[in-house]
Amino acid sequence: MRKHILLGVSGGIAAYKAITLTSLLVKAGYQVWVVMTEAATKFVTPLTFQTISRNPVYTDTFDERDPAVVSHIDLADKADLVVIAPATANVIGKVANGIADDMLSTILLATTAPVLIAPAMNVHMYSHPVVQENMSKLRSLGYQFIDPAEGPLACGYTGRGRLEEPERIFAWIDQFFQGLYPHVKSPNPDPEMELRKEGKRPKQELAGKRVLITAGPTQEAIDPVRYITNRSSGKMGYAIAHAVKQRGAEVILISGKTSIPAPEGIEVQFVTSAQEMAEAVQANLSKADWMIGTAAVADYRPKIRHQQKMKKSEETIVIELEKTEDILQIAGKQKRADQVLIGFAAETENLLEHAKAKLVKKNLDYIVANDVSEEGSGFDSDTNRVTILGKNGSRIDLPKMEKSRLAEQIIDYILQDLEVQR
Repeated sequence: MRKHILLGVSGGIAAYKAITLTSLLVKAGYQVWVVMTEAATKFVTPLTFQTISRNPVYTDTFDERDPAVVSHIDLADKADLVVIAPATANVIGKVANGIADDMLSTILLATTAPVLIAPAMNVHMYSHPVVQENMSKLRSLGYQFIDPAEGPLACGYTGRGRLEEPERIFAWIDQFFQGLYPHVKSPNPDPEMELRKEGKRPKQELAGKRVLITAGPTQEAIDPVRYITNRSSGKMGYAIAHAVKQRGAEVILISGKTSIPAPEGIEVQFVTSAQEMAEAVQANLSKADWMIGTAAVADYRPKIRHQQKMKKSEETIVIELEKTEDILQIAGKQKRADQVLIGFAAETENLLEHAKAKLVKKNLDYIVANDVSEEGSGFDSDTNRVTILGKNGSRIDLPKMEKSRLAEQIIDYILQDLEVQR
C-alpha cells in the first residue's frame, strides 16, 4: 500500500528545496499531499507542487472541495507521516503553543501521524532562546527534527540555519518507512487509527511471552585500536524485535554495536564481543519463551589480545585465531521442550545444505537462511530474501522485500506453522 506523506511548506526562501523533496518522494512511489502557508505561496506557486505531486495543493482552511469530508481532518487522518520543510520559526512557535490559525497549523493539531520538522531560518533566529525552547518542547512531546545545516544563508549571514538538503530529508523518510526508526511515534497518538486504516485488530499472539533476540555484529579485539568484525548492520534483528513487540511480546534485545536507534519499549543490552553476547544470552535464556538469534557472531577471535597498539614494523604479521562460543548451539543444548529456538544462517554458497545442517546440529526449531552474496540481500542492506526451514520439514521461500515487512512475514509464518503442529 502506498504511504501518504503530508508535506507542509512554510514561508522562506528554502521553499524551493521542497520542490525537489516532493519530486524525490513521488519518484519513490509515495503519495504526497502538499499544504502551503500563505507566506510560502510568495516564494513558490501551488501549481508547481500540484504538477509534481499530481494532487491538489491546500492553502486555505475554508477551501472545502469535497462536501463529504472536512478537508483539514481528512488530510490529517490520511497522513502516514507529516513533514514540515522548510519549517520557519513562526510555524514552530505555533505548533509548540497549540495555535491553529491556518490550514497547516490546524492539520498539525489534528493529525495522529508522526511529525518530522526541518527548520530553516536566519542563524540568529535559530539560536534565539525562545525558538530553542519551542523546539526543545516539541522534541519532548515526540516531534522529530532534522537539524539545519551550516553555511551561507540567503540573508547574507553564514551559520546554522540552512534547510537540510532534500536528499537527506528523503533518506530519513525512506528509512522511517523501512522500519529503521521504530522508536518514532506520533506526538498525538490514536491507537485505533492504524487499525481503522487497515480494517483489522492488532495481532497479540505473543502476549504474555518473553522473547530473547540477538542482533548486530560482534567485535573481537586484536589490540586497543583494532578488531575483527563483520558487515552486519543489525537492521534485520531490530526489525524482528519490533515485529515481535507488536505481537504483544516482552522483548529482551541483546545487541552488538550498531547505529540504529534503540527501539522504544524494548529492553536493550549492548555488548561488544562474542563472549559478552554469550554471557548475556546465558543470563536471560532460562526466562525466555522464544529465542531468535539474528546476530552475526564472529566465529573466531584473536588468541592473544595485545594490551598496547601493535606497531607497524614487519612486512607481514600472523594473528592466531581461536573459536568463539557458538551461542545458538549452546542454547540448543539447554533448550526446554516448551521453548522455541530460531536461528539465522548467512551463507554465500550451498544455502539450503548449510542451513539444514545448522538446523540439526544446533537443535533449532527454525532457521532463516539467506544468501548474503546476492544483491539487495543480507548484510547492511535495507532488503532481504530468505528461506525458512522448520525441524518438522516445513519450508517457505519469501521474496526480496524491505526488512521491516520481511520481519512481519517471518513471525507470521512461524506462528502459523507452530499452530499447525499443535
